[in-house]
Amino acid sequence: MGISILLFLTKFKNMEFKLAPVELKPDLRSSIFTRLRRGAALGWFRVAILLLLDTLSISIAWQLAVSYGTELQSPWTDEQGLRFLPLVLAVEISIIATRSLYKAGSLRRDYLGLLKVTSLSSLLLLLIAFLYEPSSYVSRSAFLLFWLFNTLLVCLGRFSFDLATDWIRRQGAIRYPVFLISDGEDKARNVELIEREHHYNLLGIADPSSLDRVKREETFQVLRKLRIAEAFVSWSAIKNRLHLCWHFQAAGITLRILQEQDEAFPTNSEFWMMGRVPCINVPTPVIVGGQYSIKRCFDFCGAVILLLLFSPLYFLLAILIKLDSPGEVFFRQTRVGLHNRNFKVWKFRTMVANAAQLQANLELKNEMKDGVLFKMKDDPRVTRLGKFLRRYSLDELPQLFNVLVGEMSFVGPRPLPVRDVEKFKEKYFIRQEVLPGITGLWQVSGRSNIDNFEDAVDLDLNYITNWSLGMDLNILLKTVKVVFCKTGAY
Repeated sequence: MGISILLFLTKFKNMEFKLAPVELKPDLRSSIFTRLRRGAALGWFRVAILLLLDTLSISIAWQLAVSYGTELQSPWTDEQGLRFLPLVLAVEISIIATRSLYKAGSLRRDYLGLLKVTSLSSLLLLLIAFLYEPSSYVSRSAFLLFWLFNTLLVCLGRFSFDLATDWIRRQGAIRYPVFLISDGEDKARNVELIEREHHYNLLGIADPSSLDRVKREETFQVLRKLRIAEAFVSWSAIKNRLHLCWHFQAAGITLRILQEQDEAFPTNSEFWMMGRVPCINVPTPVIVGGQYSIKRCFDFCGAVILLLLFSPLYFLLAILIKLDSPGEVFFRQTRVGLHNRNFKVWKFRTMVANAAQLQANLELKNEMKDGVLFKMKDDPRVTRLGKFLRRYSLDELPQLFNVLVGEMSFVGPRPLPVRDVEKFKEKYFIRQEVLPGITGLWQVSGRSNIDNFEDAVDLDLNYITNWSLGMDLNILLKTVKVVFCKTGAY
């Protein structure tokens, strides 16, 4: 192992890696700084007040029930019921929270849901009381009165809170700063819809062109400067730009899509009523950029561990490549990475030394239908050992160094050669907005069997739009299966 590590340290000295400085334009899933979602503090303040009101309502209801219920010698009613009050509070507040009745909007005003919660908690407490004292009487009237007082006081507390909040918002306070992006024909209707709610301060309006690639960064600078918490975007303005959800999330801004018709929306979207109009809410994590920070930490730590574990294999493959054909052990090719920046991707050499010069003579035999990528199943430039390395993806192992220095990730769209990117259509460039990966949805969905670049881009867009840490883990597990089954590799 020591010899193999020494060999790679010698090679690593000559590698053209450059440690990337802090980027002004990061991966669209990331945030320059990990921070709280905009407006989160106001939301937590609302939840804290609701918790306080519920606690007071439940405590008063329990005290009234114990005072006016049938007097029996029982630990539930001794000392005015204070002994079991913490249990009563824990049971009911937990059920309220699990039913999402502390969320914003109409959920906290779901009085039928509150009735179900108070009924369930009363029955559950009565069951606990019987199990706690199987040989004693329990005051059933106390529990019946608790259910009645509890329901009335909790609903009254919520109703009073809503009346007070609505009055304060009509005075212009505790409103969320919002921004509208909409077509001209729908702009007036959407402005009226937002202002009718009395929940928002509309600080600016823009047309859909502000989300175009050339204007996007300027638009988000304006949103950050105005400290916008929520952005209302018409469906017509975003339907071809759903990947922009990540830009709003990275800025800590909740995206609300003003629905115009039934369409396919991002998988994590939620339906939400604005007055009587159904809208789509794409939620933003409370900790903005947290998931992507975990991803980068996993990439770095994973690369270090795997480099140490695979160092004997690296040394063995280096010897076999030298014995198989003349040329360098490593193949270094310029690929186009994040935001169209070129970098050197490292692989074990699987072709003859002059493969790049021979490609021009093979372009007519390209098996990719649209010609964007170059693929040949029986490429004459591949060496005997190279076929084995490609079949089991062993040629990709040196890319762990690219992951280590932050040029690549374990999972993401594959970085493509300059020749391929030069043939891109405008809509393909979304691939360059995220960090490229060693494996991705494309690789586990057919690998080299995909012969149309449009299909490959659709898979990349699906990955970008619906990305999560769980999705990355699933792709990594599928990659192991695909490699060992040799699916679509050549």
